[in-house]
Amino acid sequence: MSDRFLLQGPRNARVTILLAHGAGAPMDSASMTAAADALAGVGFRVARFEFAYMAARRTAEGRKPPPRAEKLNPEYQAAIAALDAGGPLIIGGKSMGGRVASMVADGLYDSGKIAGLICLGYPFHPPGQPEKLRTGHLAGLKTPTLICQGTRDEFGTKDEVPGYDLSDRIEILWLEDGDHDLKPRKKISGFSAADHLATMAKMAKAWAERLPV
Repeated sequence: MSDRFLLQGPRNARVTILLAHGAGAPMDSASMTAAADALAGVGFRVARFEFAYMAARRTAEGRKPPPRAEKLNPEYQAAIAALDAGGPLIIGGKSMGGRVASMVADGLYDSGKIAGLICLGYPFHPPGQPEKLRTGHLAGLKTPTLICQGTRDEFGTKDEVPGYDLSDRIEILWLEDGDHDLKPRKKISGFSAADHLATMAKMAKAWAERLPV
């Protein structure tokens, strides 16, 4: 495996999860690290990687904006090839990273290269712009998919998402009062961020065990 990845979890894990970051924060952000820790803690091998524009921010001056999500599809496919998981692979990511994974998933699933897709806070629409849906390709998605979404995520709330035309291969785990990082307001929800991440990881494990791999 390449040194371009952050790796954790058991080396002999049955299933590997490859995660890409969101548009504005790197692969080692607090939210990405916490999610990866939770998934590794239930027995997944977890790999994180960065798109080139984000990696460049570590060395170059200024903040290069992310390209359109579609432009990142080849980079995600290249990361899968470089990882060479050697066993069942689930792809996904946080926000934009999960969206990019969802756009390349079906071709990879059809060819037997991946077993499923997991999205942590899917960006169904830009905040404050519910009319600008990013769901067209999700209606016919064939890849088994788990979306973990906070009920108050400004990119798609529990009130909005049930009205979208989504494939029946998509399962959604709703996390009470969670925001785009799945983080709840403890005084309102009674849950902590750690509680929700533990629930996410437990659900991901149960879901993965049902996949035909």
